Amino acid sequence: MPRIHLIVSEPDRTRYAAAARDEGLTLSAWLRSAATDRLRSHERADAFRTENDLWRFFADRDAEVAAGPEPDWERHLEVINASRNRGATGT
Repeated sequence: MPRIHLIVSEPDRTRYAAAARDEGLTLSAWLRSAATDRLRSHERADAFRTENDLWRFFADRDAEVAAGPEPDWERHLEVINASRNRGATGT
């Protein structure tokens, strides 16, 4: 696995290490997780870079709806209620 050398201030290192310890992670694992979270947030934020991206998104949603009838709502409720009741004691 490649290594990355990271230079941070002593107070930041202390804060990062404390946060990692609080989460039960090594400092290295915590930093990887933080970097991954940051990348994911940017991917979501950059989903629509242009107006055409936005229009394409809505056209795709319209195509999904046109693919067939909407599922029966009563059937959805049955599934939801069955899930809620699973494991219930009935008391």
